[in-house]
Amino acid sequence: MNRIVIFSAGSRGDVQPCAALGRALRARGDEVCLVASARYAPLVAAAGLELAPLTADPVEILESDAGQELLSGGRDPVRFLTGFRRILRPMAERLLAECLDACKGADLVLGPTLGFLPEHIGQHLGVPWALIHFQPSQPTAAFPHPLVARARTLGPWANRASYHAVEQIAWQLSRPFINPWRDETLGLPRLPVRGARHDRAPVLACFSPVVVPRPRDWPSYVTMTGYWFLDEPGWEPPGHVTDFLAAGPAPVYVGFGSMVPGDPRLTGQVVRAALRLAGVRGVVHGDPETSDEHVLAVRDVPHSWLFPRTSAVVHHGGAGTTAAGLRAGVPSVVCPFFGDQPYWGGRVAALGAGPRPLPFRDLTVPRLAARIRRAVRDAGMAERSKSVAVRLQAEDGSARAREVLASLLR
Repeated sequence: MNRIVIFSAGSRGDVQPCAALGRALRARGDEVCLVASARYAPLVAAAGLELAPLTADPVEILESDAGQELLSGGRDPVRFLTGFRRILRPMAERLLAECLDACKGADLVLGPTLGFLPEHIGQHLGVPWALIHFQPSQPTAAFPHPLVARARTLGPWANRASYHAVEQIAWQLSRPFINPWRDETLGLPRLPVRGARHDRAPVLACFSPVVVPRPRDWPSYVTMTGYWFLDEPGWEPPGHVTDFLAAGPAPVYVGFGSMVPGDPRLTGQVVRAALRLAGVRGVVHGDPETSDEHVLAVRDVPHSWLFPRTSAVVHHGGAGTTAAGLRAGVPSVVCPFFGDQPYWGGRVAALGAGPRPLPFRDLTVPRLAARIRRAVRDAGMAERSKSVAVRLQAEDGSARAREVLASLLR
């Protein structure tokens, strides 16, 4: 039996695919520990995994002043990464200690590129490590980094350079607390100002080539596994949910995940007004007490259960929610806030599975209603959404990732 530690710090969209991978590894007989916010303890326990809780809560962070500023940063990589540094720096020493403690006895360490924690801890423990890419992060001439969309106008060289630029910005912002930790705690040499090259680091890209065609210049050590879906087949919907769905045409789902708008009440009013203007019923993420005849408000309903029962989904464009919408075979209206969300909204539109993204900062009743109306009425969009879903449903990303990790452990 191997002990595998997976860093999944972040929101539910980061934790859920890691829990899916962890469950697949556990089914093979491995012992799996997820390093995640204590908020997600029930999700991790339901997957049958061990949790090493982090004391940072992503929802509380996004509700803070610094978090709200981060949400307004759009697609500016410098502003985005600088915002992350401002949020993480006061808690960096504590979080690094929690991560290291979780890796005691690990035989393999996995995690995202932020801070390259798997590399540092893997070197310290002398065990294999691998990176998880939730969005394209390997340099390519085919398209720019998801945070640097404007590089596309400059051609292949700028596309490739955009990845190195983002990595350099991230390193310069994290270097002040990563290097002392390497030196004083891990007993490793400090990395140079320019950082370290990560060539040949094993990479699991947990998205599908159906959605992101694999670039020809990606090296063989980057494996596009397909998405890691955490299905909940045993989930039983409450009676009021099934009653609402049965009472009329398939509704439109609207929810923005862990994104916390500055004024949730105002956002709720805009969403409900847009649903009325579009002439559709809705299921919205919110307080059940605010439900009425035409709109059902719910807390937590598994996307894998709900989305296939809708006529369209409106969401923020997080990687996990985007994948769930595409797999459900219904059109998606993406309203991105920041980070890689505009990129995923662009991919949905490029596949013909949804209209052009509507940035959240530009959200108005008429604009949202127009996109919802198109999503539920465009027959061609519905057919393209179903075609994408058929191809995604044929994949088993967790099983593919498990095969790659087995070779690392051998």
